[in-house]
Amino acid sequence: MNIFRNLIGKVWQDPNATEVVKISTGQLHLVRPGNIRSSRECIYNDAMATIRRIPSVEHNFQLVITRVYDEGDQELLEDEEETDEERVFLISEELEFRTSKSDGEPTLLWRDLQGDVDEFYEFVASGTNAPTKAFFEMCMYRAMYERKYKISADNLRDEDLAEFVWQPPATSRKGNAAAKKTSAKVKDAKSQSPASSSNSDPSLEVIIDEKAELFLWDRSEGYFVLEAAVFARIVQRKGANYSFFLTATSQEGQVLAHHVSSQMMQRWSPATWSLTWNNVNESGNQSSWCLRFESQEAFEGFRAEFTKRAWESTNQTSWDKVKADERAYVINADVEDVEMTVETDDDEEEAVLDELGDEDEEEEDEREGSSLPSGPKEGRNSQLTVGYKGDRSYVVRGDKIGVFRHKPDEVEYVASIANITDMKGKKFDPKNVMLHQQDSKMIVMNPGAPNSLFHLDLERAKIVEEWKVHDNITVDHIAPNNKFSQTTHEQTLVGTSHNALFRIDPRMSGNKLVDSQYKQYASKNKFSGVTTTASGKLAVASEKGDIRLYDTVGKIAKTALTPLGDPIAGIDVSADGRWIVATTKTYLLLVDVLIGQGKYAGSLGFDRSFPADAKPVPRRLQLRPEHVAYMNHNVAFTPARFNVGESQEENAIVTSTGQYVIAWDFAKVKKGQMDKYEIKKYEDLVVQDNFRFGDDKEIIVALQNDVLSVNKKSLRKPTRTSLAPERRNTRSHSGIVNAPF
Repeated sequence: MNIFRNLIGKVWQDPNATEVVKISTGQLHLVRPGNIRSSRECIYNDAMATIRRIPSVEHNFQLVITRVYDEGDQELLEDEEETDEERVFLISEELEFRTSKSDGEPTLLWRDLQGDVDEFYEFVASGTNAPTKAFFEMCMYRAMYERKYKISADNLRDEDLAEFVWQPPATSRKGNAAAKKTSAKVKDAKSQSPASSSNSDPSLEVIIDEKAELFLWDRSEGYFVLEAAVFARIVQRKGANYSFFLTATSQEGQVLAHHVSSQMMQRWSPATWSLTWNNVNESGNQSSWCLRFESQEAFEGFRAEFTKRAWESTNQTSWDKVKADERAYVINADVEDVEMTVETDDDEEEAVLDELGDEDEEEEDEREGSSLPSGPKEGRNSQLTVGYKGDRSYVVRGDKIGVFRHKPDEVEYVASIANITDMKGKKFDPKNVMLHQQDSKMIVMNPGAPNSLFHLDLERAKIVEEWKVHDNITVDHIAPNNKFSQTTHEQTLVGTSHNALFRIDPRMSGNKLVDSQYKQYASKNKFSGVTTTASGKLAVASEKGDIRLYDTVGKIAKTALTPLGDPIAGIDVSADGRWIVATTKTYLLLVDVLIGQGKYAGSLGFDRSFPADAKPVPRRLQLRPEHVAYMNHNVAFTPARFNVGESQEENAIVTSTGQYVIAWDFAKVKKGQMDKYEIKKYEDLVVQDNFRFGDDKEIIVALQNDVLSVNKKSLRKPTRTSLAPERRNTRSHSGIVNAPF
């Protein structure tokens, strides 16, 4: 293979050359030797194979198989379908890469690491000559070498790559001289690594290891306190798939070991090269930690590895499943340019003001409250829906619905619609409710009749119709035809099952599902919410964490945003369709779906697919770890909502968790200030909250046993006083450090 040395030097040593080598024509197959019925499945009939450098991760390369279209087909598919255009594989020894022949044509084979044990991918390089195939093969081995040893493959001899040439199982485990020589080179290359950074536990595999300073948030002082200089690591127990830990070890030994997951509420600050996160110990106590790295390179490397492992832990599958052009979407989702907080005199003054205002706040809450009628309190409030045309809000409590009138700065109890029953007189607790047709109707979902919707006449205070949607399709979530259709006499609405999106027309005889506006997916997508824009475009979220954007009901999605993996519990969209906010348990995911460049620049993801090189950049809205430490509360957000009004631009996002109502200043968020939120604490748990329609100041809040109106101005900047008045000494490690090893 020495004949290629000059050629490979030109492409391999050029850091700007993303593509190292390419085979332009071929076919991709999935081979299942053990399956008699489908032993060979064609994935792409026309494809090309490329070895691609990963610019953000040194010494890592991808094998990319790209579908090739005839002229004109690509644009058609972008407009009409969710396309599967690429298969991406991280090049490593685990692929068991090899070459062969099929019907006289050269082939490349590698293991499907996400499939069954005997499944392989096969790329038939039709029309490729022997030198091109050999050059491609050598580049594969060089990529494996660099990934394994984290050093350059320049100046290697051919025999140094021999250990990567696949051998049948009978001989593949036999050592050889070339492998031993390679190991010696790696040992020399890493001789500068500090001895103290080695892994002392042979059952753990160290994925990354960097020097850092470890800080702990001191609640009593109000800032991060330096704990120790440590080696920060991401480790995995050998044999335990997709289970990772963030560890910190000082000269005295291991300081902490926290399980890597989205529950950490991690935040990355490029300005300070730091990571902050939260941990809950076995006693349920919250603590907030920070790692500050020594260099930008160390910070970026640790961030990339942490994000990959967090994604794998959440999704329980390999990072290789994420397409190359979608990885930046995942990696950049939790980057926040927020510096570590050190409390100043101004902060202290503000805290004192908060303390002085607490008493008045409590009195204000008493004035605002309006409970359901006195007497036996069966169950608790479970849902809130705020009126559009009238001055009413409705709160579900068991099989009753409380009706509340909006008054200046408060709400007033009006009546209760008691004993909700179906058409046969059987009581039920509404699962979900939605106002309809200028607030004259309420659409009610009955857990005992999942294929139907029920029409509650608000003037008669009773259910008057059952709308059977379909014999075999359940209605799990509903939304208005467009964002403001509830202010009109529009009768149709949209609904989803676990894997279908459809229009519902109650005027139809028989089943109410409109067959011509119905899209079902074969897989179990676990749809978890649907919302509409002012023009009727739709966003659908799922428990898998993905978001699909549709220009109309009944067609395939124009855009499918990459899932981060955390289940989405609620979704909302701005009236113009540009901004989406999706709610997960511990963070809100904000996405700008305006296409910024390319052929369709200026269009929205509802109308066109994003170009591969211009994917949106998501942003997490989450509470700062130190604030959560003050709250000492496991965050579980209720569905977040924009303020909404027909002639009003969205300027706030409201949600709640536990006893806290939280509102973000959307204007500041759009400028990149992700932590500009304010909070109000209540004595009772918050069930749901939402802005009054057409009002960006008044928030209607449903507590478990109360209904309130709160002015957004009364929400305060989070401080240790406003979040958790009681002060605790957290300097002792006895109740904080969690070392599950």
